[in-house]
Amino acid sequence: MKATQKDFAGLATRAAREARVFFFCGPDESGAQDAATRIVSLLPDPGERIELPGAELRKDPVRLGDEARSTSLFGGSRHIWVRAQGDEAHDAVRNLIESEVETCPVVIVATGATDKSRTAKLIINRGDGLVAMFYPPDLSAVTSAVRTMANSAGLKMGGDLAERIARASGLDSRIARSEVDKLALYLDASPETPRPVSAADLDAIGAQTEDDGFAPLVDAVLGGRRAAIAPELKRMRDLGLNPVGLLLAFERRTAQLAALNARLGRGGDIAGLLKAEAGARRIFWKDQPALGEQLRIWRGMRLERLAGRLVALHQSLLANSREAELLLAEGLLEIARTACSDAKQRTNRTA
Repeated sequence: MKATQKDFAGLATRAAREARVFFFCGPDESGAQDAATRIVSLLPDPGERIELPGAELRKDPVRLGDEARSTSLFGGSRHIWVRAQGDEAHDAVRNLIESEVETCPVVIVATGATDKSRTAKLIINRGDGLVAMFYPPDLSAVTSAVRTMANSAGLKMGGDLAERIARASGLDSRIARSEVDKLALYLDASPETPRPVSAADLDAIGAQTEDDGFAPLVDAVLGGRRAAIAPELKRMRDLGLNPVGLLLAFERRTAQLAALNARLGRGGDIAGLLKAEAGARRIFWKDQPALGEQLRIWRGMRLERLAGRLVALHQSLLANSREAELLLAEGLLEIARTACSDAKQRTNRTA
């Protein structure tokens, strides 16, 4: 089976009932993870969760099949959750599906993979498998998703507040869901006892806008604004911004730049494109100057190398949590040097 964000909701219940191997991929990591979480919630008996890193499965491709055929420590059911990069789990998945022994559900969230990846091709045509690919959503899609989350949580929320949460979360559905959950707890709301939500309620739970949090550093680094980078790094430390959460903001912006690059084509009108995107409410109008600056720097192979660098940095942060802040600062300075170099070259060409 194959799905995208457009038809996943309609296919999810059937997939959870019929499939045993699920592969979630695409440039929208938060969408893929949300979908994986949704599938687990729909499993008839998810039981114990066993987490396996893709890097370990690459080294030991037999382990996935062994774990999937085993029973829970307490004799109950289980499911396996794999977080992989690209095709790290390919050999493990191939060994798994070649076995005729019944296995527990295996859910794979593969960052940097697509529905054309080797692992996806193993599963996509199987009746007991699901491949779902997710692209970065636009503002209207996330706003709609926030309203759906709010309704499910017993919150009566208008479109303006849903859009505010969507913007504040940086279009990341995981962060948006956290804000909705906090609101429901704050207002003691539930589907049985729904509560209205006001702007004051949203202020009370401390919902931070992206502009107040991650965006200044993202724009300073990707825009090559050398003078602004050191103060922003200091602000990151002073505010205690989460390194992984901050890196996710860079990953979301890079995915946004990739999507805009695809629409722009070679030699396109950047200002005209951004004006049209803002008019269609796919980008925030205040972001146009920063996006224009970044689109002039991050194009073609340079953008691909940026995406690869962020993936490697993400893996490094997860593997070295104690040094995450230092590793992130070093990685961002390296990216900023590339952006500064490009900005200087463009200035010299036009001088």
